[in-house]
Amino acid sequence: MSDFITITGLEVTTCHGVLASEKVEPQRFIADISFDIDLRRAGESDDLTRSVSYADVAQAAEAILRAAPVDLIETLAERIAASTLGFPGVERVTVTIHKPQAPAGVPFHDPQLGGPSVTVRREHDRPVVIAVGANLGDREATLDAAVRALDAIDGLTVVAVAPLVETDPVGGPEQPDYLNTVVLARSRLAPSSILDHLHRIERWHHRVREVRWGARTLDLDLIQVGDPGDDSDLTSGTDELTLPHPRAHERGFVLVPWASVDPGALLRTPDGVRTVAELLETVDTSGVRAVQR
Repeated sequence: MSDFITITGLEVTTCHGVLASEKVEPQRFIADISFDIDLRRAGESDDLTRSVSYADVAQAAEAILRAAPVDLIETLAERIAASTLGFPGVERVTVTIHKPQAPAGVPFHDPQLGGPSVTVRREHDRPVVIAVGANLGDREATLDAAVRALDAIDGLTVVAVAPLVETDPVGGPEQPDYLNTVVLARSRLAPSSILDHLHRIERWHHRVREVRWGARTLDLDLIQVGDPGDDSDLTSGTDELTLPHPRAHERGFVLVPWASVDPGALLRTPDGVRTVAELLETVDTSGVRAVQR
C-alpha cells in the first residue's frame, strides 16, 4: 500500500507520567499519526465516504490524550494506534508520541520537539477466506496461477489451500464442470482492497462478466474477512461487496473444500454463526467430487 494520510503535531497539554507530580502538573504531549489506506476510490470519486476523515481520527486521538492520566507514553501510543485501526479502511498505522517537557534530568536542544518520544507501528492481521473456481481452459493450471497471484499480493499471505474438487455448475446456462478450491490467508488489507486485487487477477485470466452464473476462466469470491468466533469478522452490504458472502453457507463447492482444510471453521449466516461442518449437513453435496492430483 503506497497511500497514506498523515496527521502531524497534534498537541494537547495534559497530565501523564510516572511521577506523582506529573499526574497533577500539565505538560505538552504531541502526537504524529500516519495511516495506510487505499485512497484511489476517494480520489476518483471526490467522495469522503470512500476515505477516512482525518478530523475524526484526530479527534479520537485527542480524546485519548485528554483522558485519565497514564504512566507511559507507550500506553498513549498503543491506544491511539488501536483507535485509528478501528476506522474502516485503515490497514496499518504508525503513531509517535513526543513528550518535550519530560523531567529526564538532562537538557534537550529543541524546546519544541526535544525530549523523549515513542513510535509504534501496528497493522491488522485478519483471517481471510477466498473461494476459487474455473471451468474454461486449463482449469488446474489457472487455479494454481491464481493461488500464486494471491500469495504475491502485498499485505496478504496464503496460509492454506484446500484440495481441489470438481463440481457441477449451479444455475446459469449449460456449461462445463468446475474445478474449485478454497484459499485461507491472513491480511492487513481492507476488504475493498482485497476485492480490487481479486478483480485484477480475474482480468489477468480474461474473466468477463456478461452472463450471470455463466462459464468463466476464473472466479475469485471473497467469502469472509475476520473471525466470527470472536466477533472480529467484518460485515459489508454495499453494491460492490457483501460480507460475509451471502450464499457461501449454501454452496457445497465452497463448504466441502473449506471443511477439508479447516474443519472447525466458522461462518456467520442469516441464522447465526455456524461451523462449516454443520452447514455441510444442510446442503446437497452430490455434485461435488474429489479430484486426484
